[in-house]
This record gives sequence, C-alpha cells and structure tokens, in this order.
Amino acid sequence: MASLKSFASVDRFIAEIASPATLRPAYVLLGDEVFLYDRCRKAVLATLAPEDTRDFCLHDLDLAETSIFEVLDRAQTPSLMAPFQVLFVRNLKILYGRGSKKEEFSAIDAYFRSPNPSALILFVADHLRIPTDLRKMDYQDKERFEKIRETLGDWCGTVELARVDENDAIKWVTTSAESRNVKFDPDAARELVDSLGADMMLIASEFEKLLLYVEGKNRVTLGDVETMVLAAKQRSLYELTDAISAKDRPRALLLLHGLLNASDGGEDAAIGHLYMLARTFRQMLIISEKNVRDPRAIWQVLWQGFRMPPFAAEDLIKQARRYKSRRELTRAIRLVARADLELRSSPANKLLVLERLILDLSTEPKPNAYDPTQQFAMELS
Repeated sequence: MASLKSFASVDRFIAEIASPATLRPAYVLLGDEVFLYDRCRKAVLATLAPEDTRDFCLHDLDLAETSIFEVLDRAQTPSLMAPFQVLFVRNLKILYGRGSKKEEFSAIDAYFRSPNPSALILFVADHLRIPTDLRKMDYQDKERFEKIRETLGDWCGTVELARVDENDAIKWVTTSAESRNVKFDPDAARELVDSLGADMMLIASEFEKLLLYVEGKNRVTLGDVETMVLAAKQRSLYELTDAISAKDRPRALLLLHGLLNASDGGEDAAIGHLYMLARTFRQMLIISEKNVRDPRAIWQVLWQGFRMPPFAAEDLIKQARRYKSRRELTRAIRLVARADLELRSSPANKLLVLERLILDLSTEPKPNAYDPTQQFAMELS
C-alpha cells in the first residue's frame, strides 16, 4: 500500500523497529487514535514478541497500578525465558500529575543513560487528542504534548497517533480492497468514510463486513454501503436519539430493540451502542453550547473524527435544540456512563440495563429532585 500522510509517523516507527540498528530503547505513542495504536502494537508483537515467547516477554503495565520505578526495574532485568522484553506502559499522564516527580524523572534519566539493549519500553499517551492538522491542537493538549517531548524526547522516539485525514481514509479503503482483489467504488468509499465521521476503527470494522457481504462479486458499490452501514447502523441510532429527545418512550424502546436485533452481537453489542449514544450526546452538547443552527456551521465547531455523517447534521441540530439547558445534556451523558459501568460489571440482564437507560433518557428530569447521576458523577471524580 502506498504511504499515506496520516500514516507516515506510524510507518516510520514500523520501519525503525524492524532493524536493531535503528531501534530506540523506548517510544512514546502520542494520541488517542486507536486504529493507529493497534497498527503499532501489532507491528511490535510481530517483530519483537513472537507468539512462542510472548507469555514471557510481553508486559502490559499501567502506571496507576505499577510505579515507574518497577517498570524500569523490569526493563533492566533480563528474562531467562525470552531474549527480548517488550513493555507497554499505559496512563503516562500520571507522570505529569501533581508534584514535581523529580525522583521519577531522575530514575528515567538514569535508566536511559544505560538502557537494556534487549528491552523496548512503549509509553502510551492516549490522554492526548491530536487532530489531523497539528496547528489546530487544543491548547491544553498542546501543552501536554510539549511537556512530554521536553522530558522524554531526548531518550524516546515519538509516534504521533493523529486523526486520519478523510482523503487518506478513503485511499486506505480503496487500496486495502485492491490488495484483496476487490474493487471498492470511489463514491462508495467516500460514503463509508463520511458516514462514520472518518473514525478509522469503525471504518475498518465495517470494511471487513462489506467485503464478506460482496464475496463472490468482488465489488463494493454505493448501494452496498447504504444497505450495510447507513441503514442498519447510523440511521437507526439517530432515530433512537430523535425519539429520546422528543421524550417518546414507546418509540424509543421499539427502536432500541430494532437496533439490538440488527446488531451482529445482539445484546453483546450493547457497549458499542452506549459508546455511540455518549458520542451523540456530546455532539449535541457542543452544538447547544455553540448555538449552532445551520448544518454548515457544524464543521467549524466539531473536529474531524468527531463529526456526525452529513445526512444526520440537520437532525442532530433539531434534537439538540429540544434540550432546554446544558444540565439536561450532561445528565444524559452521566446516565449513559452509569449504564456503561453497570454493563461492564456483568449484570444478570443486559437488556434490562439498556431499557432502563432509554426510559430514564426519555423522561423529563424532575426539577429540584435528587438526581442519582449527580452522585454517580461525584463518585467518578
């Protein structure tokens, strides 16, 4: 596949780790683009952590649970069972929390002055959001970005996991299809990317389903995308939020069941639906706060990768205007977050959790009444 600008940083990283001569002792994976992170991780595992030794050489660590001192100690200690060690270290933001962290950074400097040549540390900085155009990075994220480069840049390579440009996403779809002897019509590729807001994880998932759908004819058309992606997924979701915002409880419950029945995983797809619901309510919150009334203005207030598909823009503005205040929308987001936590706790009946959520979202909040979501928010903070 031809190199695409949005993939350039990841491609450089993959090329570097392929040779001991260019491999650095550590890298910082900067950004929350999950698709690109997954690409980096797969390349690391394939190159440096073969399956037969993976149980002995791969370490997934979290700075919320493991101190940086222990991380460095593990990196420095050779394994008797594997010739090379790979350490993925999540929650890098903890290193930049309260306090000076002098001892921590002193230990980091000491390690990298004489690093273990048989170990690779990968710091995961997924608390940053990096837009396609770095000049448009949020001020707070820019400060965090610079701080990491100032403190770790001398020792670590940096890999920017920025949002994938829409045109690059379209090229990825068509060239990936070609590599598998499938023709993906240009208008179909554009519709797929537009409909999913250039979210590469969703695009990659739907891409695989489309290739299975057209198996035999080896061509994906615009009609195939509209049938398999838009009608079954996106439109149903916005119909659901339309019913919720209109406080139409019977229709909302009916649409919920339709959405679950259309999902490959049925009730097991529940967490994915909650993710999309939370995302949609966050979009509505921004639309409401920025007082957006014209669909054309959405592209100014919602960044690439966080936009809704073009067909939903007008509907979402209408839905956002049904909420009287910011408080109502943040309440909805908290309700979804609470349901998400409940689902991840393996409840006896997932459908019951979802139905209760839809009923709560479709009910007018009682003024001056105790709101359990407020207590839930306090517990999370």
